[in-house]
Amino acid sequence: MREHTRTYFLGRLADELEARGLEVTLRSDPPALKVSSAESAMLTETVDCVPLSDGWFYRWSWGEVLGLADDPEGAAQRIARLFQFRV
Repeated sequence: MREHTRTYFLGRLADELEARGLEVTLRSDPPALKVSSAESAMLTETVDCVPLSDGWFYRWSWGEVLGLADDPEGAAQRIARLFQFRV
């Protein structure tokens, strides 16, 4: 059940990121999103989703919490800003 929940939240985030023009690939083991920009394919970021004491959260590849999994739009905005600064 935990992997199904993780994949569900990652799918919601993927939809939001694609709507912002980012390229997204869902890795299966462990479930995570590989995010990149068509403008700069060399830049990628991995985002996962983890259960913590207060619920499910999106997390950057370096372990910092990105945002609540119940708010994929907010997380997608933060990720998109990262790619805007890097391009």
